[in-house]
Amino acid sequence: MTEKEGISISRGLLEGSDVLNRPIEAGIYDSETDDYLPVAPHWHYYMEIIYVEEGAVLVENDGRNYTVGKGDLIMIRPETIHSILPVTTAHTTYVFTKFDVNCVLAGENSYVPKLGVILRHAAGDPNAPMKLDEERIRSYHFGEHIRRIYDELLAMNYGCDVMARSYLTLLMIKVLRIWRAMGADLDSAIAKDTSDISIHNITAYIDEHVGEDLRVEQLAGLCNMSYSYFAKSFHSLYGRSCKEYIEHIRISKAEELLLFTDCDLAYISQETGFADSSHLIKTFRKLKGITPRQYKLRSQKSALRP
Repeated sequence: MTEKEGISISRGLLEGSDVLNRPIEAGIYDSETDDYLPVAPHWHYYMEIIYVEEGAVLVENDGRNYTVGKGDLIMIRPETIHSILPVTTAHTTYVFTKFDVNCVLAGENSYVPKLGVILRHAAGDPNAPMKLDEERIRSYHFGEHIRRIYDELLAMNYGCDVMARSYLTLLMIKVLRIWRAMGADLDSAIAKDTSDISIHNITAYIDEHVGEDLRVEQLAGLCNMSYSYFAKSFHSLYGRSCKEYIEHIRISKAEELLLFTDCDLAYISQETGFADSSHLIKTFRKLKGITPRQYKLRSQKSALRP
């Protein structure tokens, strides 16, 4: 058992997830074709959002029960035990998305703090409810946003990950605006944006500082942990070593620059924290099996296909 924010979480309930390689997932449940309800109690590192289109479901989350009906939306914070149960024999459909909170609201605009910081700050605030009723959100088209995320990830077209992240960001911005209109004090979360670095949010720090000379010893120090304990904990939490994680993030950033800019490799290597373009090429080939130039040419040819 491990203690997270006062909640005892059993490793036996952990749902397998790959937040590194698949930071966003989405799906659709239809009671006429799917039979996986009830979903047994479990937890995962993703945040989950469910929007009910027809019928209703019962969501048990953190010891509380929520009946989520047609047009309602419910959000489930990361690392909280939850289950989903049917409450009617009538036709029920819902759309859902699960995502790593570090991939949303991760820009440099200090006016909007990181989503993980907002969620921790808003926990327990009655003006920031995790369930939003149909009457309040009728005009926000949340179901359409989640279906677009699903469609993008299913089609796997050029730039699908960027499009999915864009729809998800739009969805969460709308949620935050609703919370603010209800009286939630989100502004004070800004002051906490860079504080309280721990093993559970160190990936957000890595993402923000990926262009710098990041060393595992430095990251362990930020988490007030020894090198060996940090390394072991990081691998247990994220499924790979911290060094491998940093390499993956740097290559992911390099991919984005290759796809959407005409920057040369010298500039890209500098922006993504590599010592030089040779180091970038070597690491890119190791993780992707091709060189950055081959990757860019292949992506351009794929974009030209009808």
